[in-house]
Amino acid sequence: MPVAPIAAVTRRIRERSSGSRAAYLARLEAAISQGVQRGGVGCGNLAHAFAACGAADKADLKATDKPNIAIVSAYNDMLSAHQPLERFPALIKEAVRAAGGVAQFAGGVPAMCDGVTQGRSGMELSLFSRDVIALAAAVALSHDVFDGALMLGVCDKIVPGLLIAGLRFGHLPMIFVPAGPMPSGLSNSEKARIRQLHAEGKVGRGELLEAEMQSYHAPGTCTFYGTANSNQMLMEIMGLHLPGASFVNPNTKLRDALTIAAARRVLAITALGNEFSPIGRLMDERALVNGMVGLLATGGSTNHTIHLTAIAAAAGLRITWEDLNDLSEHVPLLARIYPNGPADVNQFQRAGGMPLLIANLLDRGLLHEDARTVWGEGLAAYRTRPVLDGDILAWQPISSASADETVLRTTEHPFSPDGGLRILNGNLGQAVIKTSAIKPENQLVEAPARIFHDQEGFLEAFRAGRLARDFVAVIQYQGPKANGMPELHKLTPALGVLQDRGFHVAVVTDGRMSGASGKVPAAIHVSPECAAGGPLARVRDGDPIRLDCRTGRLEVLVDSETFLSRALPDIDLSANEAGLGRELFAPFRRAVNGADEGATIFA
Repeated sequence: MPVAPIAAVTRRIRERSSGSRAAYLARLEAAISQGVQRGGVGCGNLAHAFAACGAADKADLKATDKPNIAIVSAYNDMLSAHQPLERFPALIKEAVRAAGGVAQFAGGVPAMCDGVTQGRSGMELSLFSRDVIALAAAVALSHDVFDGALMLGVCDKIVPGLLIAGLRFGHLPMIFVPAGPMPSGLSNSEKARIRQLHAEGKVGRGELLEAEMQSYHAPGTCTFYGTANSNQMLMEIMGLHLPGASFVNPNTKLRDALTIAAARRVLAITALGNEFSPIGRLMDERALVNGMVGLLATGGSTNHTIHLTAIAAAAGLRITWEDLNDLSEHVPLLARIYPNGPADVNQFQRAGGMPLLIANLLDRGLLHEDARTVWGEGLAAYRTRPVLDGDILAWQPISSASADETVLRTTEHPFSPDGGLRILNGNLGQAVIKTSAIKPENQLVEAPARIFHDQEGFLEAFRAGRLARDFVAVIQYQGPKANGMPELHKLTPALGVLQDRGFHVAVVTDGRMSGASGKVPAAIHVSPECAAGGPLARVRDGDPIRLDCRTGRLEVLVDSETFLSRALPDIDLSANEAGLGRELFAPFRRAVNGADEGATIFA
């Protein structure tokens, strides 16, 4: 049984969601009651569905006694994390066929790379791409001839988008299939050092590019613990991966064996198998809380304060940032992976990885062990690690001790007694801050505001030497309604330089920082956003701002009457509305809800 604080938050979510969850489950059960989906499809429709199949697959699909598995993939060969997925459909089809089913490539979904678009206009499509991915995956599954699905995706918006779509087809069993991280290259700390030197003008573009190429150098996920690797952690701890699947390197025998095992396993959990497990039943409040605990215990990406809210809503569940805040007070930080420390995810994996993390959280009563998973009842199997005995895939018990306590610890000796995520409140609204990488002496900043409306304005001031002082950078009009809520990653090196020079600096914004935001205090996702009339829009240059991680306060220290009497500025946002496809996303900007509600068009 989980300890009282975990149980209390779970109960609160269950009670808050009772009506919406009941309606969701009623729709799910109605779809299940129809039986094998293609059994009710007209003959012409069905002939279209398997016209291109081979004779054996056609024969199997004509009947209704063998399951048909949809493959939905985010493959493209520009993203290192998704390039390994090119080989997966062939592996899956062969494995499914050998196990008595058929697999069809149902559709591809777009997959943009935030690493390519950082600081560029294309980043303004990034957050909205999650909902586009959900729509594209829904189109793939809408043919309604499938008994289950394998969802192939890795990076920032892709996995949340696939899961949102998957939950709207909650009557189908689904397994998420990862590709794994690239081997370690240039250390993340050295990469950050060279970025800061470049920001100071001490190294040129050529040296910076060489460092970046040594960091991002092979197929696989980037090795820092940003949103992409936080996605993998979440899918495993919520029971949607096979045990131990998250951080096995791509193009290895073990990775291929896990992909093949996922293909076989999905057959067993269809309605035609022996362990029917539709994803909508699995993704309940217990699984959701398990994911939130995992995020906190590993110091994961702040982007998931948005994504988890949207994912929950897709399953008829309602979570709030206060739920995360309350959990954070009771969940210890057990991992230090860059930017929360120097290690990368490969070092985390070698130290014990997800099996050791899950085992420790279970032993401490911080997870719901009885949450259902794609591997069966309960999380107990997720204490084990996958290994190859010759060509045979098996799961072995893990050591109870970390192989490297500088990277992964047990609950008896955590890095911090709390999860390193705080929700800030005050007269500027509500914001998220990641504290796990912020030194204690930097967790309180009280300084004058410097107002900017984009990253370039900030960087211009930095290069001109106008920021050599204590200040709080207030980056306004960066929310989803204003410009799609791009990550403001280009601020990080310059802010790190200023902090290293001894200045007290912080960021307050209604935008996002990277999933790898780190040592500089950053109050992000401020809600309501400026474009929705939020109070952050009323802040002016020189206003004293107080950001206090310890007390959870975010305030402008201006007389309330004076502050509220200020007119909202007349900001020209037309530059955000066209170019690189941004005009196509105008309906998204109009329809999107707040960051605290998931920043989604699926209200």
